[in-house]
Amino acid sequence: MTLRKASGFSLLEMAIAVTIIFILAALTVPTLMTQVNAIRIQYSATDLSGLLQRVRMEAVRKNSFYSVQQAGGNPVLEQVVDKTGAVVTSIPPAPMGNSVNVFYGTGSGAPGEAAFVTSLNFAASPATAGLPSFSARGLPCVPVGNTLCPMVPGTGFVFFVSGTSGSSGSQGWASVVVTPSGRVQVWSYSGTSWAQL
Repeated sequence: MTLRKASGFSLLEMAIAVTIIFILAALTVPTLMTQVNAIRIQYSATDLSGLLQRVRMEAVRKNSFYSVQQAGGNPVLEQVVDKTGAVVTSIPPAPMGNSVNVFYGTGSGAPGEAAFVTSLNFAASPATAGLPSFSARGLPCVPVGNTLCPMVPGTGFVFFVSGTSGSSGSQGWASVVVTPSGRVQVWSYSGTSWAQL
């Protein structure tokens, strides 16, 4: 009788294979999480753009002006209010995602913010002017009291959306732009430049 050697992996070979798997996972998981968080920030910007488009349509439909205001909490909510400041329940608020911040106007600290806003070729209404709103014509305006929402020709809105992008703790950025003609655009920051989605 001849003895056959048992086939299979030795304990040493298994330990080496498991070690290689753990090293590869340690290298790829942070990159994967950074991408997941960047997508979360872009989705929040897209949700905000959808809300702004609904507000614009509602303002035209009701022949009045409607505004967008931030409601605190985590996640942050962007909600619609009418000219009296009452929350419009027919348009559900847009949740911005966990640990995502929304800044209206300039001064958000976004990378290349000044150059980006300049490249839009219109004046961005400052956050101190009032809530971003849409007039009965569907154009950007800033309310004065609860009766008037004057439109300033050549003026639009800029929102900056940010959040922690991965385990490195770096900030990810996106932007939602409302042009003077009322068009809503979503932009993303790639780490070196802004690009429209």
